[in-house]
Amino acid sequence: MTTLVSTTDTVTRDALAVLQPGFTGTTPPDWLLRRVGEGLASVGLFGRNIHSPEQLAALTARLRAERDDVLVAIDEEGGDVTRLEVRDGSSFPGNLALGSVDDVELTRGVARELGRRLAECGVNLNWAPSADVNSNPGNPVIGVRSFGAGPDLVARHTAAYVEGLQASGVAACTKHFPGHGDTAVDSHLALPSIEVDLETLHARELVPFRAAIAAGSKSVMSAHILLPALDTARPATLSPQILTGLLRQELGYEGLIVTDGMEMDAIAGTYGIERGSVLAIAAGADAICVGGGLADEATVLLLRDALVAAVRSGELPEERLADAAARVRALASWTQRARGAGSEPGAAVQEGTAPGTGAGSDIGLAAARRALRVTGTAAPLTEPVYVAGFTPVANIAVGAETPWGVAAELERLLPGTATGTYGGAGVDAVLRAAGERRIVAVVRDEHRHPWMGEALDRLLAARPDTVVVEMGLPEAPARGALHIATYGAARVCGTAAAEAITGARRA
Repeated sequence: MTTLVSTTDTVTRDALAVLQPGFTGTTPPDWLLRRVGEGLASVGLFGRNIHSPEQLAALTARLRAERDDVLVAIDEEGGDVTRLEVRDGSSFPGNLALGSVDDVELTRGVARELGRRLAECGVNLNWAPSADVNSNPGNPVIGVRSFGAGPDLVARHTAAYVEGLQASGVAACTKHFPGHGDTAVDSHLALPSIEVDLETLHARELVPFRAAIAAGSKSVMSAHILLPALDTARPATLSPQILTGLLRQELGYEGLIVTDGMEMDAIAGTYGIERGSVLAIAAGADAICVGGGLADEATVLLLRDALVAAVRSGELPEERLADAAARVRALASWTQRARGAGSEPGAAVQEGTAPGTGAGSDIGLAAARRALRVTGTAAPLTEPVYVAGFTPVANIAVGAETPWGVAAELERLLPGTATGTYGGAGVDAVLRAAGERRIVAVVRDEHRHPWMGEALDRLLAARPDTVVVEMGLPEAPARGALHIATYGAARVCGTAAAEAITGARRA
């Protein structure tokens, strides 16, 4: 009887160890602290949990008072996807901007500085970078989150990002394996399928992941995508052929495998989070990410008990659960050893010149400036303008709460500037609101939104002196008196664009 109780306790602790749940609020709730004390080894943070760097540091310190080696994870890609700066927009341009510059030392420096800031706040696992090759420009969920459409370009920047981030003592989580770039469906909403053969998969999707593994990426995140060339029945997150056969055995990856959010409809709407979590661990995943939408104790207990029941029934081998938990604890040990050395690699970015940039302390703004593509020769604007933002629905990964655009910076540089947001064509309303002022039209992924292109056509016909700023994937032709492509919608991208429009430059 004593042996049975001991085994059961071990299984329960292991089941808790493989979960990466979220929570609500800016301080850890009592239930979370209690579960950390019982064996929960990871906690995921989202924008709702962060108010300031000081508050975040206090939050992580409270978690470590319960368990010193707890993994504190975050989805901080920089660029469009930010949690540290969810209310203001990121201080770092995203992957596409870095890929467009194509300076691996710049990418490494940006990732190192981002990692330094995370480490200072007590975060030690970042669900980044995105290593997806954005081969489908109509992709609704990756886009500017990718370094680009070329496998080799994406590979070299993925490796540099991993190296820079981990030099700051923060573990990278390269995603979304085996590659989410050729999808036309957002896995938050449904189950995408990538209809490519194995030759294409190896020549395109897998190239950046091989580079990430060679660079020592401490973790890899699976994608909720169906890849019939390898598994006709189950998405990658639940597929032994993909996680164990391809990632572990063929690519030789030994680090932690983390699932994408299990509450995403690609899993929750097909298998359910309980069944999906059991199948994911059985397939070779080591950590279950959940908490973006489900962020309560009931979810943690539901998944813990589902894993324990699967072990008891024989559906999930106890050895597989134990191996997964051991990998989580091994990464936690690495981050614990890395803590304390984290600020040193980022010192060059904070003081003096950031490597390869020719810029000083603000490496993010320096990178955003280098990424700009400006077409046209219009004179700098010196009078107040009207900023018309043609706003698409934000994808769930980005979130609708993060501000974007150029209005805030133009209002600072050109006092008296006004702005309006337009979700449809709205051109007549723009013209009325603008009056005699020059118009700055801000778009995001014009090529994916026909209504946006039609609005620009009408606006430019009426006001050919309009300045156009594209803050998404610049696939549509450049037009307007001045056309500025920022390769992303981070706050610093907006600042760099506003500087180009006005001829001003922040000191």
